[in-house]
Amino acid sequence: MKQQKLDILIIGAGLSGVGAACHLERKNPDKSYEILEARSEIGGTWSLFKYPGIRSDSDMYTFGYSFKTWDNPKSFADAPSILTYVKEAAEEYQIKDKITFNTKVVKADFDSASSTWNVVAQQGEKELSYSCQFLFFCTGYYSYQSGYMPKFEGAEDFKGTIIHPQHWPTDLDYTNKKVAVIGSGATAVTIVPKMAEKTKEITMIQRSPTYVGAFPNKDAVALFFKKIFPKKTAHKVIRFKNILIQIIFFSLCKGFPNLMKKLLVKGAQKHLGDFPAKPHFEPNYKPWDQRFCVAPDGDLFQTLKEGKANVKTDHIKRFTSNGIELKSGDRVEADIIISATGLQLLAFGGAEVSIDQKPFDLSSSVTYRGLMLSDLPNSIFFAGYTNASWTLKSDLTSEYASRLLKYLDSKNLNSFVPVLNDASIERIPLLNLNSGYIHRSEHEFPKQGSKIPWRLYQNWFLDYYTLRIKSVQDDNLKFA
Repeated sequence: MKQQKLDILIIGAGLSGVGAACHLERKNPDKSYEILEARSEIGGTWSLFKYPGIRSDSDMYTFGYSFKTWDNPKSFADAPSILTYVKEAAEEYQIKDKITFNTKVVKADFDSASSTWNVVAQQGEKELSYSCQFLFFCTGYYSYQSGYMPKFEGAEDFKGTIIHPQHWPTDLDYTNKKVAVIGSGATAVTIVPKMAEKTKEITMIQRSPTYVGAFPNKDAVALFFKKIFPKKTAHKVIRFKNILIQIIFFSLCKGFPNLMKKLLVKGAQKHLGDFPAKPHFEPNYKPWDQRFCVAPDGDLFQTLKEGKANVKTDHIKRFTSNGIELKSGDRVEADIIISATGLQLLAFGGAEVSIDQKPFDLSSSVTYRGLMLSDLPNSIFFAGYTNASWTLKSDLTSEYASRLLKYLDSKNLNSFVPVLNDASIERIPLLNLNSGYIHRSEHEFPKQGSKIPWRLYQNWFLDYYTLRIKSVQDDNLKFA
């Protein structure tokens, strides 16, 4: 088994992996790297999911890359547009030839004596071996194999089709069919208005409501900036504006939750017309305790207002032969049931990670600056924000990685590792959302600490200072 030696191995060719490679081409062109992608194409989420209407629920000026302008007039783009954008970035920075597809990393072991990672990947029946100095985990946080599907009583009695959005049948015809969508998150909020264009009836069944806000899909201010500034300047100005708005909105929700809840419910009612916002859009939790959902141009509200869809806020008792029976006694008839019930979380893309052949305990580690793990050498993981666009954080992570690599070269160093020696730092859950898919798997994931640099503050301005300006030298980061 021939071993390929590289400076950097990037695991995953999704939005983060492609972005990381583009940053290396821009800032560290002397470094050799390769991207290993388990699937047959780039794009990650945006090439995997095929359900109707799939789109970003973050604006594309912040969800896109800092180095590549978003030229589409729509702020909230559909998956094909996002996939095209990612592929264009790969072409522009000539990284396509450095991606090895259908290759899944199964083991990664750090050898302390040589300060190198030895990686084993599976490509069909063939096993490949790689050696690299640094490992970039751009695998996202969920399993690509399957989504989360609860066990519904009576599911075997249902005579129609049951679908999880992660495994959408490309040949599904739902024209003039009765459809029930279980869930109230971003996926359900996206699917309902799109499917309602063809269905006979479609009902969103939610155990508890979600905050949903209507935002214009064409940003008038952004379009104005594009007219008066050069393209790259306009992109930077719009991006900064939207980052500022996101942070202000999040801060208001956290600082004045009761007021913001009242305003959000009132706003929903304004868009819904005669359809009642209460209880269907009045959650029993504070704004941003769970992820906030976006309805571009208020499409979900408009669909409900026009009577093309319905919402039931209730618990499911059981599936029946022709639909769903709710605990209240109501019944929802359906030919198709869509279980938009969330993801299965998965760290490191499922790879076994070890140090000197000893398994690394992910759950006992603590995040450092939101991009490394305590006691795990020469590795960087790419993760986005929970309260803002994913790419904002992954972009900053790439910028920090570039600075770190240059620092190592300037000092003739070849390894780094975060070490947590402060006993006063408390360990708290990594993700700050009170969502079911997070609670199901948080015991398997690393923790965050109670103080900087081990604490995640989900604030782009603070992270910009920490990752772009502040020195990479730190008492908590050991070099050798």
